[in-house]
Amino acid sequence: MQVLQVQLEVGPDPAEVGRARRWARSRLAGSGVRDDEPLAETLILLISELVTNAVVHTGCPAVLRMLFGSSGAPGNAGTVRVEVADASCRPPQQRRAGGEDTGGRGLELVDGLADRWGWQPEGAGKRIWCEVDRGIPLIQVQLQPGAHGAGAQASGECDGAGCEACGREAAAVGYDPSHAVTPHG
Repeated sequence: MQVLQVQLEVGPDPAEVGRARRWARSRLAGSGVRDDEPLAETLILLISELVTNAVVHTGCPAVLRMLFGSSGAPGNAGTVRVEVADASCRPPQQRRAGGEDTGGRGLELVDGLADRWGWQPEGAGKRIWCEVDRGIPLIQVQLQPGAHGAGAQASGECDGAGCEACGREAAAVGYDPSHAVTPHG
């Protein structure tokens, strides 16, 4: 099995959400996910929600990653994983928006559209991820100690290493391959 990973740095500007969507569409097409497939629209909506949350709620730059699993079987692209890492130590909060509320539905949409989602600490910040299966699931999440999944409550406070939400300087967000997806088996 092969896993293709692509990533985009996203600035702390709401205009970056549109750029992230355009970038993701081109990467989906390059990975064999046609623009007219329902999977493409679902993934673009998930990406839009996760990037918007990172930009709006943290005020920090973020990193968008897409990972494509493949078994090598014709027509089977496996599982697509979307990750957004930011420098905020504040855990995501799933809310119930009222009928007239203009926000508060992002993680509810993610919960309804993704096959799996969750978050975990990453450096001084966090990584929020979701997965959508296409065909036979080929990769699964291997959570590290301290990771949190859909519906989990945060345990503990910010580690103090830095984030805007805590009033400290934000640290750079890095990628740790030990937190990557692993082959199903």
